[in-house]
Amino acid sequence: MINQQQLWDDEAAGKYDTPGEGMFSPEVLGPTVEVLSELAGGGPAVEFAIDTGRVAIPLSQAGVHVSGLELSHAMISRLREKDGAEAIPVVQGDMTEAVAGDSFSLAFLVFNTIANLLTQEDQVRCFQNAANHLAPGGRFVIELWVPQLRSSPPGHQGTVEVSRPGYLLVDTFDVLNQHVISHHVGFGPELSDGREARIGGTPHRYIWPSELDLMAKLAGFELESRWADWDGSDFTGESRSHVSVYRLAAAESRLKEF
Repeated sequence: MINQQQLWDDEAAGKYDTPGEGMFSPEVLGPTVEVLSELAGGGPAVEFAIDTGRVAIPLSQAGVHVSGLELSHAMISRLREKDGAEAIPVVQGDMTEAVAGDSFSLAFLVFNTIANLLTQEDQVRCFQNAANHLAPGGRFVIELWVPQLRSSPPGHQGTVEVSRPGYLLVDTFDVLNQHVISHHVGFGPELSDGREARIGGTPHRYIWPSELDLMAKLAGFELESRWADWDGSDFTGESRSHVSVYRLAAAESRLKEF
């Protein structure tokens, strides 16, 4: 059994932030914050797996009242060191069951993080917990990658997802259990600890878009829109990721369904 608290420890939290680069770059964060702010519609928002505040802090600074859930003590500690974090209440706990309140206009779970839940049951519980946080008609937004199993040659169980100087990302798949392990390999003079290479791995349970839609439906959501990215580009059969927006039915409609 994977201990997520140990996986996302002080070392992981310390390496998480890459100010101005990668997922912290303005071209990534800008559209993300703009879309989430619009979807919140002036109401409060809650982020599931708030991490170090990558999205929550700029969203709060844009005028949205943001709360958060986060399992990792180390991530919360890192968040608390940042300017603007004092305005963001965070509940420490698992996103399948921790409670930050209710009647939110928006819940969101970005950067593939629902895949950190390693069973279908827990992923369904995450949707149910999101529904419990939202007011009727509220939205739940998930950003998630599309499994690239088609790029794996016959007889091979892995794909190279990123190859750049000093870094390789290799994904290996267990298609029976819908599990993937992302192997991160750092090497070269960029390593500050004197080692020639550093290897780490993070486990995930991948989810097909259609399966995600069924999880949403079980919790009382309907798919409102789906894009390939935060820029609103069309989602197609060739898209490698998606941003899915689910709308929670009114309370009376949910009762009729069951």
